[in-house]
Amino acid sequence: MKAFLLALQFLTCLPLSLKAEPGPADWGRSALAYPAIGLLIGFLLAGLQRLTGHADPLLQAALLTAAWALVTGGLHLDGLADSADAWVGGHGDRARTLAIMKDPRSGPAAVSTVVLTLLLKFAALFVLAKADAWPALLLAPVQGRSTLVALLLSTPYVRPGGMGSALAVHLPRAAAVLVLLLVAAVAFAAGNAGALALAAAVAAGLFLRWLTMRRLGGMTGDTLGAAVELTELAVLVALALELS
Repeated sequence: MKAFLLALQFLTCLPLSLKAEPGPADWGRSALAYPAIGLLIGFLLAGLQRLTGHADPLLQAALLTAAWALVTGGLHLDGLADSADAWVGGHGDRARTLAIMKDPRSGPAAVSTVVLTLLLKFAALFVLAKADAWPALLLAPVQGRSTLVALLLSTPYVRPGGMGSALAVHLPRAAAVLVLLLVAAVAFAAGNAGALALAAAVAAGLFLRWLTMRRLGGMTGDTLGAAVELTELAVLVALALELS
């Protein structure tokens, strides 16, 4: 339960307070709960979609886009913004890319990337809301946070000493593999939509891993946040295109 609450506190802005200070091993175990946190976020979004089912799909899509960003406190969007600035401003140089990621200021690349990501999410949610395809609201956040687990499991962390380093080092590897297999099995059990969501997430995750390995030799907290946002986007767009 402690690992789940730690993951919930880290990945959402829900008001939680842990009594004991978590140690590195606690952070590692908490990553196993990331897909479950994605499922919880999905249920919150699906509940909002049910509550606003009488509204125009355009309004529903806007409310869902806003709620999605708010429930995470913009955590992953921040990582996406920092990664975009660093990728553009780094000009292919590893050290410069890592240095720009630490800069709290947001440049044009960051703003443009976040706006385009939210716009595409909104458009995909509009298509899905029109079709009442609420399972997409569960599939996308689960796959986004499963990608986190997969990257922590398979990719070096290039900022030693940070919280992300503790996650990567202390992640129970055998248990993480089982969690990912369970997510895949549930996705296939969900039918064509689940299989398509899984395929989109795997493709996005592999592409993002290739990018970070090529430029940085591994991942950072910012690139992990970007991976969540872009994996969710890939899943939503794939499911929306299937309905179009």
